[in-house]
Amino acid sequence: MPDHGQTRLARLPAGLASPLERAAGAVARLDSRLAGHPLAPTWAYRARLDAVRRQAAVDGQVIDPWHLAALIEGVRFRLDSPALIDRGVMFAAAHHAFGLYRWFATPDATQRAAIAEAAAHLETVGSGWSPLLAAALGVHAWLDQGRARPPIRAALAPYWPQRRLTPLPCPLLSGAAALRAEAPWTRELWIGEFLDAVAQEAEDGTALLASLERQWLAARRAVAGRRRDSRAGAAVDILAAAPLVSATSLGHALGMATKNATRLLEGFVVLGIASEVTHRSKRRLYGLKHLAPLREIAAEPRRPPPGRRPGRPSAASLAGEDSESASLPERSLARAPSPPLPPLERQEYEFGELDCWLDLTDQAIRRAQALLQNYTLTAIQVAASEDPIRVQVTDMSGGCVK
Repeated sequence: MPDHGQTRLARLPAGLASPLERAAGAVARLDSRLAGHPLAPTWAYRARLDAVRRQAAVDGQVIDPWHLAALIEGVRFRLDSPALIDRGVMFAAAHHAFGLYRWFATPDATQRAAIAEAAAHLETVGSGWSPLLAAALGVHAWLDQGRARPPIRAALAPYWPQRRLTPLPCPLLSGAAALRAEAPWTRELWIGEFLDAVAQEAEDGTALLASLERQWLAARRAVAGRRRDSRAGAAVDILAAAPLVSATSLGHALGMATKNATRLLEGFVVLGIASEVTHRSKRRLYGLKHLAPLREIAAEPRRPPPGRRPGRPSAASLAGEDSESASLPERSLARAPSPPLPPLERQEYEFGELDCWLDLTDQAIRRAQALLQNYTLTAIQVAASEDPIRVQVTDMSGGCVK
């Protein structure tokens, strides 16, 4: 084996054989399931959420993965606790988790440079070793030098397909549990912890893929038996492949009108195979039933109370409302309905004569307009016969006819 300074192992400890065997088998099973699977994009979305949840928990920021999903999709998530300190902790955890998510999804130029440096470190330290041992040695050496965790975690995601362990980048395999506070830092012991963590992550990834596959097949069975030109089966496949879709994107994918795609998605919600996760009337997002927790965690949009004017109320108006409400006696929120009219009073309201009078008024107005027009034309003709050179006749509205 090559000598890389502090990363050199003179001899593989016997205690690492079992963790290495377990990790290799779990990753191999995950690789065989993911290779060419149609649900690989959806699995990558869910696995990325789970990876960020694990990493944030180890960093001391526990977050619900569906809070992170709501933050990514731009959906306001529900805050069940009324205490301000609890809300602050939740927002801090969401901010930290979203920062970790950006390292995998949309890194900026500085983050890309740090990831490239961490990837080069993995290649340098791990050359000559098997992929799992090389990753463990590289991560331990990187952290032992006092460097940050996010770059090396993000570098591990493309490291696995480069070493042909997984068919696609896999942020889930980061060995997050090996970085907990009680884990030993001695290199040989820590490598065993890292291999056990990777094995558990691979097993959880395989179980997640099986769950997504069951949801997909159940949805396909629910829409089976329709006419041959029905696009419900293709819509279910798109919902399974893409984590969240809108009616517009589904309509473009299927070549159908947005209105028809909306009806199709609403039918899936009625059948119980899909869920609308945004609580909105416009720009709604739909997903298969496995995304139902996202709808439970998402809060409904803020809507102003009935009767409130647009804009933010001023402090003076709020103080006036408080003083007025304090001085006035307590009253019911809803006004009592008016009592019904007795039968005799209802009979007095006869609108037939009123319609007759309105018709007569319209006829009088039309006759007056006709008389005024005839008078104007007669006046113009008389004035023209008296002075044919230049005549000005003032009409009823104050204008002049030349």
